Amino acid sequence: MSYKTILTVTGSGFGDGDLKLTAGLCEEVKAHFSVLVIALAAPPPIGSARNLSLAWLEEQEEDMRRVDARTAAVSVLLAGNTLSADVTSDYAEFGQGDEAIGRRARYADLTVLGPEVLAGATLKEKVIEGALFSSGKPLLLVPEGSSPTLKPKRVLVAWDSRIEASRAVRESLEMLIGAEDVRLVLVDPVQGEEYHGEEPGADAAAYLARHGVKLTIDRLPRMNRSVADALRQHAQDTATELMVMGAYGHSRLRERLFGGVTKSMLDKSSVPILMAR
Repeated sequence: MSYKTILTVTGSGFGDGDLKLTAGLCEEVKAHFSVLVIALAAPPPIGSARNLSLAWLEEQEEDMRRVDARTAAVSVLLAGNTLSADVTSDYAEFGQGDEAIGRRARYADLTVLGPEVLAGATLKEKVIEGALFSSGKPLLLVPEGSSPTLKPKRVLVAWDSRIEASRAVRESLEMLIGAEDVRLVLVDPVQGEEYHGEEPGADAAAYLARHGVKLTIDRLPRMNRSVADALRQHAQDTATELMVMGAYGHSRLRERLFGGVTKSMLDKSSVPILMAR
């Protein structure tokens, strides 16, 4: 699909790097640039003395002042370019931060998670969960040192035949059509109707070919590597500019406790990744 509105999220403690990066992507595809400035309120103290409660209220007031100041600064930054843009702000309870981000992301075609927020912890997790679980829209993860583009020439599609991977392919279809080299990558594919079919990758390749996607099927052995490591190495070997993959084929709790491809990619990647579920 085409991206007509692109969202990024920032907070009072961040610089303008992610904003400028996302603005560049918006310019590339002539999209509207939407910015959400958000702060997460700490939960109120329980059973605390009155002076601690007052301190908590004062902290909330200071947080809101910081949000207002950051929103004003972002507005000035946006006014200095020719992009169609908007900025909104929110002061959300900590436990509702992902839902607040997800609500805003529903009105965008794509949410961009830039390297500044990605290097953090709390806001990073809220953006990931909000975009992937509360918006129904894809997330573009941009790690430090990478060069993101929405018109990539070389794309790696991590295909595992799950519904999440199918959704990611659909959300990136316009980019896949425009790419010169698309690698449909299957790691240790399993034959069978409930898995990859009798010829792993053939059905997905046929679907994409009907859309005019020029692709190659790469079936990779794990060779004592994790699936994530196999994908990362292949992305490096093929000079991939963008990886497309489904996110959280397993539950979030299972991924957190035992690890998984999504968690590994979120923690360590050298190329931008478009994720959907």
